Amino acid sequence: MPDPAGEIAARIGDWRARTDAALQRALDTAAGGEPRLDAAMRHAVLLGGKRMRPLLVHATAAAFGATPAQADAPAVAIELVHAYSLVHDDLPAMDDDALRRGQPTVHVAFDEATAILAGDALQTLAFSVLAEAPLAAETRLAMVARLASASGALGMCGGQAIDLAATGGGGARDISGLERLHALKTGALLRAAVALGALAADVDAATRARLDEFATALGLAFQIRDDLLDIEGDSATLGKTAGKDVAQDKATFPALIGADASRARLSELASRMREALAPFGDAAAPLAELGRQAIERDH
Repeated sequence: MPDPAGEIAARIGDWRARTDAALQRALDTAAGGEPRLDAAMRHAVLLGGKRMRPLLVHATAAAFGATPAQADAPAVAIELVHAYSLVHDDLPAMDDDALRRGQPTVHVAFDEATAILAGDALQTLAFSVLAEAPLAAETRLAMVARLASASGALGMCGGQAIDLAATGGGGARDISGLERLHALKTGALLRAAVALGALAADVDAATRARLDEFATALGLAFQIRDDLLDIEGDSATLGKTAGKDVAQDKATFPALIGADASRARLSELASRMREALAPFGDAAAPLAELGRQAIERDH
């Protein structure tokens, strides 16, 4: 008998392997400079990770008829931006963490200056990958603009700034402020991943809007799950330091509304994701599965 769940898992596994190979090739194109910098970049990118963002690119593109080759460059680019953000997020001036993906963070494995440069180099490499992608010029330009918007002051970096201001009892201590923080810091790149996949498939505006409804709910759900794992998980499973949010008095959903209410919010967001994808039927099944994994993951 057919095994739809097994087929979806196999497709996601294929996309993950394809992304890992493409990331390796992208890093190879940047090799040949200073060896320590090259090693730090590889440490940041190639030592594991959920690959949620590139998987969202591939799943969205595939749902609307794009080939894996058309999704490769945006998938790699968004993962490189994500990796750079983690390198900088872990720095002593930011979240000051020593563990990432079960390994020493880049500034611990190397040094702070090298970590800063590695993050900078990964970010510029991301846009080089998009600029040189084998896609139509107008598609490449749209992808560059979308990723830049999601990464900058009105996206991920802006969210990180709000998060830093909120740490230790600062702002973002109500639901609306917290949702804005997470919509920028975490949600912007997740929404961009789905948008890049949609651009690869050249979908219409109405479809892009519905996909963005899914991605917006996913972005918030992803962060709420992160907040819960910080208080419920352990460092070995998480691959990063557990309990950091409480120790640093960060603005989180469990801190603001409690763990039970946070889980209830996750359930609401899961329903919103399903409703957004419903018109697309079986074609969107891998997207729906990635949404489920984001909510039920243990790391």
